[in-house]
Amino acid sequence: MVQLPAVAAPVASEAEIAFNGEVLECASYYQISSDAISNMNAPQMKAVGERLLQSSLDAIALAEKYQSKEQVADTLSSVKEKQLASLPNSKSLGGLMGKYKDRCKSLLAEPQKRLDYWTMATM
Repeated sequence: MVQLPAVAAPVASEAEIAFNGEVLECASYYQISSDAISNMNAPQMKAVGERLLQSSLDAIALAEKYQSKEQVADTLSSVKEKQLASLPNSKSLGGLMGKYKDRCKSLLAEPQKRLDYWTMATM
C-alpha cells in the first residue's frame, strides 16, 4: 500500500491572523445583530436582518481565504461568545453597534486596505 504525503493547510501569516481577527469580529457582530432583528418579529426590518446575515457570510468567506474553515469557525465561536457576554441583554446592541458598525462596513468594503495595514504593522 502506497501512502501519499499529507497536504497541510496553508499557514497564515501574523498579519493574516490579525486581519482575520477583525474580520471575524465583524462576522460575529453581523450575526448577533441579524439574530436580534429576526427575534424582533418586525416584518419591516426583515430586509435589514437579511443584509446583516449576508454581511456575516461575506466576512466568513473572506476569513476562509486566509485560514482553514475549522480555524475560522473556532475563532468566530470564541469572538461571538465574548461579544454576547459584553451585552447587557440580547436586545441592547448599542455597544456593539458603536464599536463595529462603521469599522466593519469599511473593512468589508476595502479588505485589502486593512490587510495592507496589518502587513505593515506586523513587519
